[in-house]
Amino acid sequence: MNTQEPEIHKGLDGVVADTTAVSKVNPETNSLLYRGYPVQELAKECSFEEVAYLMWNGELPSEAQLDEFTKSERSQRALDPRVKALIDQLPTSCHPMDVCRTAASSMGGTHPQADDSSPEANLEKAISLFAAFPAVVAYDQRRRRGQDLVEPREDLDYSANFLYMTFGEEQPPEVVEAFKVSMVLYAEHSFNASTFTARVITSTQADLHSAITGAIGALKGALHGGANEAVMETFQTIGIRTDESKEEAAARAKSWMEDALAQKKKVMGFGHRVYKHGDSRVPTMKAALDDMVEYYGRGELLGLYNGLQSAMQEAKDILPNLDYPAGPTYHLMGFDTQMFTPLFVASRITGWTAHIMEQAADNALIRPLSVYNGTDERHVEK
Repeated sequence: MNTQEPEIHKGLDGVVADTTAVSKVNPETNSLLYRGYPVQELAKECSFEEVAYLMWNGELPSEAQLDEFTKSERSQRALDPRVKALIDQLPTSCHPMDVCRTAASSMGGTHPQADDSSPEANLEKAISLFAAFPAVVAYDQRRRRGQDLVEPREDLDYSANFLYMTFGEEQPPEVVEAFKVSMVLYAEHSFNASTFTARVITSTQADLHSAITGAIGALKGALHGGANEAVMETFQTIGIRTDESKEEAAARAKSWMEDALAQKKKVMGFGHRVYKHGDSRVPTMKAALDDMVEYYGRGELLGLYNGLQSAMQEAKDILPNLDYPAGPTYHLMGFDTQMFTPLFVASRITGWTAHIMEQAADNALIRPLSVYNGTDERHVEK
């Protein structure tokens, strides 16, 4: 009889749950690959539409395939009036992630193929979510500012249209490019918490929209998607002073970080459970942030960034993760801080749906075991 206690892997740390062909995180080489392509190459060379196609089909599209895909995506961008009416019922005091979660569930309930989980139907549902979700995020920011819905434009690409619907006017090419880069970098990251949540739900043979709704719930947490909001909140706690130099801002930020670490406060935006030598996506996102700092003439934000980073590295030798440069980049573009994680949702829909389809294609119910550590068996006595 085997009396050896099973080993507990808290948080499933180190557990290999399945195989995947969607992406690969290699901590030894500090690399992230989407279907074999280094993410920094995709961010530089490809549109977000091309990356979405790659996620779902395994290969980058030909010109004809991209043209067909683009026409389908652009025709489905408008916010369904039923979804808009539901969003309007939610108070602006709720978190925008609550709006995302509710919208995704509503889209599932109204989709004509809601209960069809065939590969063809799942791909169609993935494309419709990808196409329509920017309207959800854009409208939610606008309604919180007392502004009206902006209808999508079919003559703009995904990134340019997303920004147009949010701000009501076309954005400069520099801003569109930086936004596109962020979308590509946030699109996929292997078996993270929200992706694994989506796969668990899919493993029960639940529909695609149920899996996406659950994934959004997982992403809402501060230890996952909410970290980019927390980064900006740190900047705002320190104080953003547009009249100070980069060097002055860096000195203030470094002093703040040293005090925070001395008090053992947790500062978000640093470290990663997978990467041991720094998040491989950071250099690409940091370059986009640098471009936005230069474009908007906001050197003080870069000063805060540098001061916090240098203090953390000197004290703990911990490097930033993707959320750290993404937060101030979105701030410079004009997004409200609470909208940062919904932007993550709009991007990660591509990776989530790729994993949902992969799970469904070779499914096994995900049902781990646990070790009971409660009270020994006992009986009711009256």
